[in-house]
Amino acid sequence: MVAKTYELNDIVEMKKPHACQANEWKVIRLGMDIKIKCMNCGHIVMLPRREFDRKLKKVLKKADA
Repeated sequence: MVAKTYELNDIVEMKKPHACQANEWKVIRLGMDIKIKCMNCGHIVMLPRREFDRKLKKVLKKADA
């Protein structure tokens, strides 16, 4: 499996959109669990890293850009 590269404060797109119909999430915590925040409604979700890697579609914007 190829490791997807994401860092703190990156904007990512998940495979399924959030209930508010937005599909942009900001990575706000990295560790064993990954915490992401919906860019539309501000809802925060914490996922185990393995589940996050499976549900991640792509990185939209890098934090340093």
